[in-house]
Amino acid sequence: MYNEYRCHRGRMNYGDCKPRGERFGRHFKHHQQLFETRFRKVPVNIEETDQNFILHIYAPDLAREHLKVITQDDVLTVSYTPEERPEDAKRFNRREYSNGAFERAFGLNGKVLIDQITANYADGILKVSLPKNPETNIPAKNIAVD
Repeated sequence: MYNEYRCHRGRMNYGDCKPRGERFGRHFKHHQQLFETRFRKVPVNIEETDQNFILHIYAPDLAREHLKVITQDDVLTVSYTPEERPEDAKRFNRREYSNGAFERAFGLNGKVLIDQITANYADGILKVSLPKNPETNIPAKNIAVD
């Protein structure tokens, strides 16, 4: 929480004191509107094993039915569009996270067997398994330097 009132340092005139919530409310309102009107960026970890690339997308508190995982033109797109219901709108004094819409796209570059991609959402992590294409995933080779 925050203190109800805060005065400027060094000033003795308490008439200059403003409610802190109002002071911060105007400043953060602009950023909150930007956050709510654009796609948010969700963090992604990419793991590589011998057989797969695995995307771990951190996106807690989502409705599974609104998640979409699509491949088109060798690009994997993961998106989430929540159902808008005005009766569920809540007023927050401070909001640091949201389960709003997001979209992430990943170029596959022919390195994935598209017909074998799987996705699972559990414990706030969307896990997308991308099986490697053995024809295009050639292991690294050390080259001797003379």
